[in-house]
Amino acid sequence: MLKIKSIRDLGPQFVKNDHKMVGQDGSYSIPLNGKCLWFFGDTLIGKRIPGESLWYPGGEKIGPESMAGTGGIEQMLTNTGLLISNNNAENGLHEFEYIREPDGSLKQLIPLKPDENPDEFRIWCLHGIKLKEKLYLFYQKIEMLGEGDILPVNFKILGSGLSVGSDKDWNFNRLTKNGSDLIWREREPQFASAVFHSLKDDFIYLYGVIANEAGVQQCYICRVNPNDFENFNSYEYLVDENNVWDKDLKKAIPIFTGMPNELSVSYNNYLGKYLSVHSLDLTGKIVARTADNPWGPWSHPITIKQIKVKRKLDLKYPTLIYAAKEHPYLSKNDGKKIYITYIEFEEYFPHLLEVEFE
Repeated sequence: MLKIKSIRDLGPQFVKNDHKMVGQDGSYSIPLNGKCLWFFGDTLIGKRIPGESLWYPGGEKIGPESMAGTGGIEQMLTNTGLLISNNNAENGLHEFEYIREPDGSLKQLIPLKPDENPDEFRIWCLHGIKLKEKLYLFYQKIEMLGEGDILPVNFKILGSGLSVGSDKDWNFNRLTKNGSDLIWREREPQFASAVFHSLKDDFIYLYGVIANEAGVQQCYICRVNPNDFENFNSYEYLVDENNVWDKDLKKAIPIFTGMPNELSVSYNNYLGKYLSVHSLDLTGKIVARTADNPWGPWSHPITIKQIKVKRKLDLKYPTLIYAAKEHPYLSKNDGKKIYITYIEFEEYFPHLLEVEFE
C-alpha cells in the first residue's frame, strides 16, 4: 500500500511575475527538449483589490462575461503558458518565462475564433505532448452560463479537441474531425485530461473524464500509435478490463471514478507502479491510485493530503479545491519524491506540494 513519509507545502507559485498576472488555474506540465511547458486555464491580468474576492468585485458576484474590466482585472486570457528550464522544485518554482506576444503581453496559446465571443466562450487547457517537431495541446471548449446556485461561476462543457503547433513560434491550429474541432462531444469523455506515452509498448494513452447520469465523474482511457496521432479514427478505447480495445467509443468502460476533471498519470520507478494523482470530487482531498498497467486495474484512492483552508474573507461559496495533479518532470530519486499542484479557487494560483513516499 502507498505510504507517505512527508509532505512539504511550498505555497502558491508564479505569484511574483513581471506581467501583472494575478491568478490562473489548470497548471499542466508538458516536457519539451530540456525545458517544460506549463499550460494554464483562465489567466487574470491586473491587480487584486485588498479585502475583496476576485469572484465578488465590489461585493457582487461575477457574471458569465469575460472578467476584463471587472474589479482590478484589466485582461482575461482563457489559456496561457510558461517555460521552466530548471527541474528543481525543492524551494518552489522561481525560474520561469511566460510565453508572450511581440509586444510583451501574455499570449493566449489557443486563441478564440472570430465567432467565439469572449463573453460567451472559453478555451480551457487540458494536457498535451510533444512528438518530434510538433507540439499538441488538448483543450475543452466552454460555454459560460448564468450565475451558479452555489459557486460564483457556471458553465457548460461543449466538448474537447486537439490543437497542433510549434514550440518555436507558439502558434496553434485546431484539428478537426468531420468538419468539427470538437473531437469528443458534450456527452463523451473529454480527452485528454492526462497524456502518457508508454515506452514499453509505444502507445500514447489518453485519459478523459465525463459524468454519468447519476453525476459520478468517470475516467476513460484510449490509446493511439504516435504515427497516427492526428488520425482520430485510429484511436482505440478500452472496452474490457482484460486489455481489450475497440475503435467504438460507445463500448468504452470507465477505469475509475471521483476526479472533478483533471488528473495526472505517470510511471513511478520507485514504486514500480503507474501512478495517478487527482482531486477527489470536491472533498478537498488529494488522492493517488496505483496500477500495474496504464489501463489498470487501478487501486482505490489513497489520501495524500486533506486540504484545509482558513479563509480571510466571509465568502458566499464553499471552499473549492480542484485540478490536483503530479508533475513527473519535477520528481526526484526515481519518484520517491514527487511534486503536486492543486488550485484553491479563492487563492487562484497553482499551489505546490512536495510529497515523499516511504
